[in-house]
Amino acid sequence: MVDFILGIDGGGTGCRAALANSEGQVLGRGHSGAANIRTDLTGACAHIIEAANQALNAAGLDPELISHIPAVLGLAGTNIGPYRQQLQTLLPFRESRIESDAKIALEGAIGSHDGAIAIFGTGSVYMLRRNGVVSSTGGWGFQLGDQASGARLGRDLLEQTLLAYDDIIHASPLTRDIMAAFNNDPALLVEFTIDARPGDYGRFAPKLFDHAAQEDAVAQFIIGKAVADIEAVLNTLNLHENEPLCLLGGLAELYAPLLGPRYQALLQKPKGDALSGALHIAKRSFSHQPASERGENT
Repeated sequence: MVDFILGIDGGGTGCRAALANSEGQVLGRGHSGAANIRTDLTGACAHIIEAANQALNAAGLDPELISHIPAVLGLAGTNIGPYRQQLQTLLPFRESRIESDAKIALEGAIGSHDGAIAIFGTGSVYMLRRNGVVSSTGGWGFQLGDQASGARLGRDLLEQTLLAYDDIIHASPLTRDIMAAFNNDPALLVEFTIDARPGDYGRFAPKLFDHAAQEDAVAQFIIGKAVADIEAVLNTLNLHENEPLCLLGGLAELYAPLLGPRYQALLQKPKGDALSGALHIAKRSFSHQPASERGENT
């Protein structure tokens, strides 16, 4: 039986780690920077290790023990390309089970029961479990997907700001605020997008909700479209009355009161967060695993 397990939750704006004993009791926690492996594989790996080391330090353990501890990692960017496999070769843990950030969030929110989650953070993704079968929708990145995410809201706001600058749409207090942030120079705004990461766009999202509450037309247009996009996806999930829906992520509480009555009736508070979900999976996967059955980097 293992002595310790690690749960790690890595997304577009930060990475959290929790070290627990074999019974799942948390002994130490850590936090570091973004860990989207599709956006920045090298940086994500460094932040994963940093957060894990912090968790060991907080538990009073030597960080060199990291190579003897198995980990479950729920990470953004695992659903596209070879990044999951590339990361496996870089991780220092005794064993590494890499899942999507949505998978550990689902486990944390509803446990092993049927139901659905919708995550609205830097990115967005939906996950449904029905009769034990898990399926996901979205999570393709804000350039072509991630509707209603912080990054997509920020990107759409900058687009509307340029349209207002060109007098294609009416300017609003919000678009004027955004232009002022770029010294009223559209070239500076465009230059920002060249190197901007999803989290950079996401920092504009709170302004949208603040201005929407003041009846700013552009803010209301963007958020209205986001809510329509959310409900379009939820419609395809065809949730039953006994299947709970949990909204997760930094924008969840802002979107919850904007959904229609059908989905308001299904909303439930999550049982736990994504990090607790990672620990639950780690406990099942590693805590009672005989040494003869332990593989490396599975």
